[in-house]
Amino acid sequence: MAKTNIGQKISFAIAILFYISGVGCGIMAFYTGQDGLPNDPIVAAYGASVVFFFGAGFVLHVIGKANLPDLRVKK
Repeated sequence: MAKTNIGQKISFAIAILFYISGVGCGIMAFYTGQDGLPNDPIVAAYGASVVFFFGAGFVLHVIGKANLPDLRVKK
């Protein structure tokens, strides 16, 4: 396994939080859409939040697990 620095660990932890938030928004979109108004702006906002949280979570997940080289200047 690649050695990760503190920034990558923070990115991975935030990615997990984003995934959880995406699931929460998906559940809320499902429950608010059950009222018979699927074209409601609230449902659309929750749907857009699901896309955002999963997309940003995926990007942060990749950043957190990438094998990045050490870019420090060696003396």
